Amino acid sequence: MKKTLLPIVAAVVAISAGTAHARDQIRIVGSSTVYPFTTAAAEEFGNNTKFRSPIVESTGTGGGFKLFCKGIGEDTPDFSDASRAIKKSEAEMCQKNGVTDIAEIKIGYDGIVVANSKTEKRYNLTKEQLFLALGKQVPSKGKLVDNFYQKWSEIDPSLPDEEITVYGPPPTSGTRDAFAELVLEKACKDLPEFKAVYEDKKVRGKACHMVREDGKYVEAGENDNLIVKKLQANKHSLGIFGFSFLDQNLNTIQGSVIEGVTPTFENISDGSYSVSRPLFVYAKKQNKAFVKGIKEFAQELTSDAALGADGYLSERGLIPLSKDEISTMQKIANEL
Repeated sequence: MKKTLLPIVAAVVAISAGTAHARDQIRIVGSSTVYPFTTAAAEEFGNNTKFRSPIVESTGTGGGFKLFCKGIGEDTPDFSDASRAIKKSEAEMCQKNGVTDIAEIKIGYDGIVVANSKTEKRYNLTKEQLFLALGKQVPSKGKLVDNFYQKWSEIDPSLPDEEITVYGPPPTSGTRDAFAELVLEKACKDLPEFKAVYEDKKVRGKACHMVREDGKYVEAGENDNLIVKKLQANKHSLGIFGFSFLDQNLNTIQGSVIEGVTPTFENISDGSYSVSRPLFVYAKKQNKAFVKGIKEFAQELTSDAALGADGYLSERGLIPLSKDEISTMQKIANEL
């Protein structure tokens, strides 16, 4: 019996040794908003190190976490881009599947813009007006009713007399989550009609996040570039996406003024533009046993050359972290 076991044990050891680094190319999934930034870092990483450029996929924040949290090993992603922090339910999914050692890396800040074609008048909107245009239910005569607004001018006579058409991200998107929290919920949660129906704050918050489904809000997938193209094709429509896509297309589109503030690099940086959020990249430490270069890529992503005020990511529209925040993120990367 012992003699027959020896070859089997030897084979297992050989297989284990051969698969210690079974993949030599990092795989990144997740947010379409963070995608341009990790793609830029991936190109720098491939050009300036001995490692191959990572493969970056735009799956949406929620879709990215589903893939990332499936487990550890060469068949699972090593990093997940996120335009919001990981949810408790997603962290629990990771834990359940053995993904127990994760590093959260904040890479910068981003504004969420509501943009339209530069051939049209720039919109000047409040959060309440956006909620009335997009909410699934709205107040009317002291009650909650299905959203009946068809034109912007019906919400406020100062707004254009145009049909409401807004292209935006699907429910799996972190941008959609952040927009719902920062705009829809802010405008909705204290309305008497919502308080009367939804006494529990958490339940009310979820109700405020619900978007109308009658065709006025059009889910345009996880590709923000597609929304930009839609705005060029439909001059009277609006689109919701991250600031970096506005910054790259200023020759054709413009950001709406929200609560009296225009979405600019400076206004997002100093906090005066209120529809902004941090952006993250999550690293799966356990995959270092299967994939080469995970720590080194994290170091590239958090380097001064990438995240600094004059770094190559700020040139692509990322609002930079403070020097102290960058130092903290570099420490996290070095300890991977």
